[in-house]
Amino acid sequence: MPNPAIRLLALIACALVAPVGSAFAWGSTGHRIIGRLAVEVLPDDLPAFLRTAEAVEVVGELSREPDRWKDAGKAHDSDRDPAHFLNLGDDGKVLGGPSLSSLPETRAGYETALRAVGSDSWKAGYLPYSIIEGWQQLVKDLTYWRIEAAAAEHVADPAHRAWFRRDLAERQQLTLRDLGTLSHYVGDGSQPLHVSIHFNGWGPFPNPEGYTQEHIHGPFEGPFVRDHVDPSAVKADMTPYRDCACAIATWTADYLAVTDRQVAPLYTLYKQGAFANADPRAQRFVTERLAAGAAALRDLIVDAWLASASGRAGWPAVSVADVEAGRVDPYDSMYGVD
Repeated sequence: MPNPAIRLLALIACALVAPVGSAFAWGSTGHRIIGRLAVEVLPDDLPAFLRTAEAVEVVGELSREPDRWKDAGKAHDSDRDPAHFLNLGDDGKVLGGPSLSSLPETRAGYETALRAVGSDSWKAGYLPYSIIEGWQQLVKDLTYWRIEAAAAEHVADPAHRAWFRRDLAERQQLTLRDLGTLSHYVGDGSQPLHVSIHFNGWGPFPNPEGYTQEHIHGPFEGPFVRDHVDPSAVKADMTPYRDCACAIATWTADYLAVTDRQVAPLYTLYKQGAFANADPRAQRFVTERLAAGAAALRDLIVDAWLASASGRAGWPAVSVADVEAGRVDPYDSMYGVD
């Protein structure tokens, strides 16, 4: 009788070399919907530049950007393609290694944990870290925005105020770009085939339900969404803001775990032919998944804004609280004193 661990690794290896069709989740339509809707429903207490019609348009378009990076070059693609997915097993572990519920804090630790079971993050994917890192970047962007917005209004030196206003305009554009990137990976995380070893057909794994081995990935996330999903229905399905009151790593693990639980229902619908003729059940399923992505992105933007209130930025670092209270002119820290 073969060793079960060896058999599992062999099955995983077979699955990993199976044609995937695309390493990315949702097509342009799905990613646009998620990015646009998340910004459309932001609460009024967030900065105005995040809530304009232009911001809705820009974030919607930039939500596609990580897919558009594809084919930049071998070094680029081999490192960035795994950012879009996570090969999570039915046991809740990543290729038999770390559990989704207790991932290492850093990608270096994640890599070490995967190598201990004969794998690595290029095979396993590192979507959780794409989301975590993207959110942390947004917090830093908004921390800088808070500091510069306050300084542009309140510092005494007019030359400093003028510089802050100029830099603030650049900061706003950069923040929208980073938000678009975060939107993409949050969107990837709402697509069940991007958080599972069953990413494009069930694969060589126990399959008592007789789920399809067809390559369902591309048709599900692209043409079906384009042809059969109404953005207004997605918006109506978005849940209200929920404060997780938890660390971003916990939030991310919980979010991806919910998506993973939709893998079997997706395959069941496919088995029943629901995706063949725009069956309302399939439309409903995809609408709910896109709504989950849009609501999650909206929540992360709000959480990033709240977290930025206690942030520090620049060198030497200054706090948002000190600048907003007028206790310091942050020009040297923001412009740079080398």
